[in-house]
Amino acid sequence: MKVRKDINRIKVVLVEKKRTNKWLAEQLGKDPATVSKWCTNTAQPGLETLLQIARVLEVDVKELLNSSLESDIQMVRLVK
Repeated sequence: MKVRKDINRIKVVLVEKKRTNKWLAEQLGKDPATVSKWCTNTAQPGLETLLQIARVLEVDVKELLNSSLESDIQMVRLVK
């Protein structure tokens, strides 16, 4: 059995901002089904899209990522 890791916090931030998946989809010009997959962590947006989401929601991109991933992200920076 594979354990799914919640990579992003898009749904949490949407709730905090009192916005819906549908609203975000409209802002980004994306299919609502795609945004729904991001919110349930069954799929992940690309880096550029993640940056767009951060801009639309007026948050730092780091707020869209789970803090448990910070060490993984730090590793990516070191490897770059």
